[in-house]
Amino acid sequence: MDKPSFQWPLVEEFLDREKERTRIEEWWTSAERMPLNVYGRRRVGKSWLLRRCAHGKPAVFLVAERLAAGAQLARFAKTLAPLQGGVAPELPDTPTLIQTLYRMAANEPLLAVIDEFPWLLGTTSSEVERTLSAIQAVMEDERDSSRLKLILCGSAVAQMEALQSERSPLHGRLVPLEIRPLSLDRAVDFLPDQDPIAQFERFAIAGGMPRYLAALRSGSLKEAICQQVLHPDAPLWGEGRTIVAQELREPGIHFAVLEALASGAKEVSETAAAVRVPSTSIPKYLSTLESLRLVRRELPIAAAPSARGGHWSLTDAFLRFWFRFVFPFQADLEAGLAPEDLYQAEIAPALAGHIAPVFEDVCRQHARRTYGAVATRIGRWWGRAEDALRRSGERSSEEIDIVGMTRNRVTLIGEVKWTNRPLGPKVVHELERYRLPALRQAGYKVDREPHIVLYSKAGFSMSLRDRARSDDSLHLVDGVDVLAS
Repeated sequence: MDKPSFQWPLVEEFLDREKERTRIEEWWTSAERMPLNVYGRRRVGKSWLLRRCAHGKPAVFLVAERLAAGAQLARFAKTLAPLQGGVAPELPDTPTLIQTLYRMAANEPLLAVIDEFPWLLGTTSSEVERTLSAIQAVMEDERDSSRLKLILCGSAVAQMEALQSERSPLHGRLVPLEIRPLSLDRAVDFLPDQDPIAQFERFAIAGGMPRYLAALRSGSLKEAICQQVLHPDAPLWGEGRTIVAQELREPGIHFAVLEALASGAKEVSETAAAVRVPSTSIPKYLSTLESLRLVRRELPIAAAPSARGGHWSLTDAFLRFWFRFVFPFQADLEAGLAPEDLYQAEIAPALAGHIAPVFEDVCRQHARRTYGAVATRIGRWWGRAEDALRRSGERSSEEIDIVGMTRNRVTLIGEVKWTNRPLGPKVVHELERYRLPALRQAGYKVDREPHIVLYSKAGFSMSLRDRARSDDSLHLVDGVDVLAS
């Protein structure tokens, strides 16, 4: 019997993801028989994307939940019954489910999406291995005689990537497609009524997650945060707790680690002190959070991957906001603290500090696009101040927001400022007097006169602009121009 086309009622509300949609459409219309492995962090928009791509096609969606295997497969059988003349198939296990889908498409095309696929594989490593081996056998037996287009989707990034590893029975049998958070130039589609600065402020809080961008699009920034995040009945009130709890069986210490990182801890020792556990116990929690793409470790530019230390941070701007400004105050808000008072007392004074790291990331991306002929590699650097200054107690450490290198030489340096005061010549003086000598002391080969690139939200003083007119190596970039580009 003909399969009815899938109709998604929210199709008109879908925004962006043109590149990903094109990739999926090309896979759908091609002769490719390998399933698509779609993965990405929770809330990144995978389910909406797949529903948009399925709209108008013969398709079926199966969304796994944390249920006992028998109950889950019984639900799937009921979902598939209308596509089989009202007869629910017998589904004793996941490999049989896959076999049934292949046989349902023996004569006509069918798009089948299994969302949260890892929850169907079992709980122990041996059980997962057996299930995947059985699925591999089904694919080998059924794939060439079926017109099924199968999409396996999941938010457990490490597990979905492991499906493609050399040790996996499905190695070489899947087409990978990672769905990443939206970049700024794509995220602004969700914020059409805001000017570039207002768009960026919301992006720096919501990150590139479509759901968060949509929630924060209306009203003033204060109104959006209070109504959508800080009120106990707000849609995003418990978002951080939900995201982490769905990924971890014992989230307690992980919550404390995320709160410490969101509040400014960068190193393992700082995180351990904030969480009040031994430093030796922190790496395992960071490793778990890193596998979930919730945190990342960054090293100074050109440092070896095996180098010790590094700075840790949350990858998601909204979770960083939530763990810094919402999680610590939820009990107070539930007890009657007005969201507007919390915003005024805690969030507004610190908001620029939350936004600044996101602005730095955007400016580094701009530097890669704009100054590639000067520096083929862009990163940042931090380390000890010059020894003489450290001994005198004048300065202990230095940090450079943008460092560009070509052929192992530093050819470009830069600073990024998200402040309401125009930058003046002092920032150039500090780069030349303190930071460049520290960089050379750390063993970097630095051009005699490297290019200096300055990014500023509030522009530049007249004296600094005058200097730039007579110095071809000094580049001034207005933040509004970067955000509007």
